[in-house]
This record gives sequence, structure tokens and C-alpha cells, in this order.
Amino acid sequence: MSERRKEIGTITRGSLTEGMEMRLAPYYSVEEIKAGKFVVVEGAQNDFFSMITDVRLDTTSQQILVHPPDRNDLLMRDILAGTSAYATVMLRPMLMMPRSEDGASGEALPVKTVPAHFSGVFDASEEDVNQIFGSEGDENGTYFYLGTPLDMDTPVCLNLDRFVERSNGIFGKTGTGKTFLTRLVLCGLVKQEKAVNFIFDMHSEYGWQATQEAGKGSFVKGLKQLFGSKIAIFTLDPESTRRRKVSADYEVEIFTDQITVEDIAPLQDELRLNPTALEAAYLVVAKYGKNWLEILITRGEEDIKGLAEELGAHPESLSALYRKLRRIADFKFVTMGRSSDDIVAKMMDYINRGMHIVLEFGRETSMLAYLLVASIITRRIHELYVRQTELYHASQNAADKPKHLVITIEEAHKFLNPQAAKQTIFGTIAREMRKYFVSLLIVDQRPSGIDAEVISQVGTRIVALLNDEKDIQSVLTGVSNSGGLRSVLASLDSKQQALVMGHAVPMPVVVRTRSYDEDFYAAMGTVSPQDADRKAIQDEKDLFG
Repeated sequence: MSERRKEIGTITRGSLTEGMEMRLAPYYSVEEIKAGKFVVVEGAQNDFFSMITDVRLDTTSQQILVHPPDRNDLLMRDILAGTSAYATVMLRPMLMMPRSEDGASGEALPVKTVPAHFSGVFDASEEDVNQIFGSEGDENGTYFYLGTPLDMDTPVCLNLDRFVERSNGIFGKTGTGKTFLTRLVLCGLVKQEKAVNFIFDMHSEYGWQATQEAGKGSFVKGLKQLFGSKIAIFTLDPESTRRRKVSADYEVEIFTDQITVEDIAPLQDELRLNPTALEAAYLVVAKYGKNWLEILITRGEEDIKGLAEELGAHPESLSALYRKLRRIADFKFVTMGRSSDDIVAKMMDYINRGMHIVLEFGRETSMLAYLLVASIITRRIHELYVRQTELYHASQNAADKPKHLVITIEEAHKFLNPQAAKQTIFGTIAREMRKYFVSLLIVDQRPSGIDAEVISQVGTRIVALLNDEKDIQSVLTGVSNSGGLRSVLASLDSKQQALVMGHAVPMPVVVRTRSYDEDFYAAMGTVSPQDADRKAIQDEKDLFG
């Protein structure tokens, strides 16, 4: 048993399904009790690792509320406080750990019972946190320090081995720091080499430097600055990339023969296409194969009726399809004709070498461009991964095993809404989990827009502040005894706090996320210019005395 900190209260009632109630110790201020706080209930045989979910003010007599002490009557207030007037704190036990006769703790187990009346409740100690969440620095690089519990300075770690086993999600309303949370997690995956990452960087925030949160005006380092040659930057807008003084590894050009109807289908909402227009698209494909898009959008509107007669398509549907798809031809990264260079094959070459890819969109920030490019590239990469996986299963040769790939997408509800999830490659990947060594890291401010089946497959959820009840209900889909977590989510600070729950942590926990600053850069292995100069001077002194 670890050495406990100050006792904060005593268990008075509760149940396995509804949680426990604790009477707050009279010497402990109720204002120090915060929803999401990590505490330990010390039972007779087990330690119960628990989360505070709610706080309530109670009295032993209604008369006290009818005739409360005068504001200036400090003596009477002190007499009543903690005795006749007290605070009740609701706890949700998340794990139980049996104790042996010598006081040593055993393996953490699911909660199957409750502590007895009058069991003591204690602030969690550093040893408790390490025992439950692991400690960064183990030889296998399993754990990554994400943040600290409320009112503690002890690291809470993600189990990265478990994290990459499934698709995961980072959620929170606009302005709560989802990008910084995502960047933290990506840094952990890169540093510990647990997976190769492919990041669809819609706003150029991950590859090179980005502006500091909350409009502070300063800049923070991107993945390329932190990890150098481990990161490859691909760009759809070379001019924008050069203007930001970033050197791209590859300039992306997409040819019309690389675009299929399956890539257009997820764009129905953005393009306002009806189902008959897509049926017309398949008729064009049947006639012209890979050249279908070029044939369609270069015909000219006056020729569309003739093409419709040739194909047996509805003229108005084909005309609508033509007008909508003309928008695609206006993108600077789209080129008519057959591709002379297979961009996805180039990307796969980088991935097979263990290099992480950040695809920058530059000024191409329309949702249409993002949906189109993400669909085209992800579909092709998934096809190649399926073939590689089948080869690996046939040969059973470790050299043929694909490197696990994590694809990061923002605005995930656009790809994974109930309609799109059934027909997009992202819905397929989310449902397959790790079968083909590809998983998703979905980043979104509207989780309620994501298909419930997909949300249920999300292994680990890192959730910043959400206000909308539908969004809160969505992120708690499939979470057992989620009632108490609702109030925890609603009470998070708007910055640098998140509820972490799911496959990569033993129990839900609210963390204050670690700062993305010079100390973090150093932890990732980056040396500041000042430290480099100091080290060079010291090395010279050591060498020459």
C-alpha cells in the first residue's frame, strides 16, 4: 500500500451501479474538491481508485436552511460547518486493487464490489498514479506522458502499444486546444516509434511552426522542427509552402485518372449531388474507364446532351454532374489526363521506410478540397495495405509485415456521418480496426455528427470541453456507467484540460495537459540554439582544459 496523503473524507453510502457518496472531512474546504479529481478509497481488503463526479451541500436539519446564521456571525458558521452543515461528494470507483497481508497492492481489477461504510478516502499519491497509469521511460517505450491529474504534478501516461491497436478520437469544441492535444499525441507516437503517421494537415499546423494557442502571437514548433528527417512534408500548394519558408519534400499533383466515383461519393453534401447524378457518373465510367472525369468536364456544357444520349443517361442528371464536378477542375493541384508519377506509390515508399508524412493544403483550405484529397489518397493507401497484409499472412515472414499506419483526419464528421460512414474508406477503416494495420486518429468538434457505430469502435477518447448535450452523449457512447462522466465533461476548463478514457488508459482520468514549450521540445530530443552553444563551449573546455 502506498503512503497516503491527507484523508479528505469518509464513505457514507453508495452502490456498485450508482457510485459512492463521501462525507467531506470538516477541515477540508469544499472549494478544493473538483469534478474529475483522482482519489483512492481505502477499503478493508482493496484500494478503490475513483473519480469525483459531483459535489453537493447537505445539512442534518432543514431548520438550518430556514434560519441560516447571519453573514457576520462567524462563530456560529464555524460551529455548524462540517457538522450540521457539510458537503457530500459523489465518487465513481473505476478500478480496485487487492492488498495482501503485508500491505502490498496486487493487480488492478474491474470494480466488482464496494468498500464498507466509513472507509477512508484519500488524495491519490504519486505512487498511486504511477501504479495505475505507468511511468514514462520504460525500456520498451510503452508509455507517453500526456498530462497530470488535477491538483497533482505526477505524470499520467498513455499506453501507446494499446493506443495504436484501435482507431482513436480527440474531441472538443472550437478553441479548446484540440490541435495541441493532437500534436502532443503525434509527438509521442513519433518519438516512441509505435506507428507511422499520415496527417492530413488542413491548416498547415503540424508540419512546420504554428501560432501559439489563444492568440498569444508567438509560434510553436511543428513535427518537422522537432524530429527532422523522420518527417516528410508533402504539399498541395508549393507556393504557399515556400512563402512560409518551408522546404517541402514533395509537391503533390493529382491527375484526373486517379479520381474515381468512390472518391466523389463522399462529396455529395459539399457538391449537393443527388443519387441520380452519381448513377450517371457510373455510366460514364462504364464507357470511358479511368478517363471518365476528363471526358466529362472537358466536353463542354453544349455537348452534355449528346453524351447523355450516347450513354443512355438522364440529360439533366448528367448536366448537374458536369456543373458540380467543374469545381474540381479548378483546383490548382488537379491536372487533366493520365498521371506520369504515382503520388501514392511515392507516399508508400516513405511510409515503408518508417517516415511520417504531413500533407499540407496551404491555401487549398476548402472543405471540398480536403474531402477529395483525403478520400483519394486514403483509399489508395488502404488498397496497398490490404495487399501487403495478405502477402504477410501468406508468407508469415516478419520482413513482409506492414508498418502500422495511423491516419489523422480533422473535421471527421464530414467523412464519418451516418450516411458517409457506410460508403467512405474512413468508415471501412474505423470498422476494421487493426485488421490491415491501418487505424484512424479522428479530430472533431462535433462528435454527434459521427455515426454511432464508428464512435463505438473508437478505442481511446481524449475529450476537451463540450457544451452540447448531443456531443457529450456521443463521446460517452459505449462507456459503462457514464452518468457521472457527463458532469465531469461539462465542468472541464476551456483550456488545457481533457478527460482521457478508453483502451489506452486503465481508467478515465481528467488531466491538465502538459505544456507544448521548450521543456517539451527538450523531452522530444530537440536542443535549443542557446543550449547547443552552451554545450559546444563546455565540450571545448572539456577537450582543451
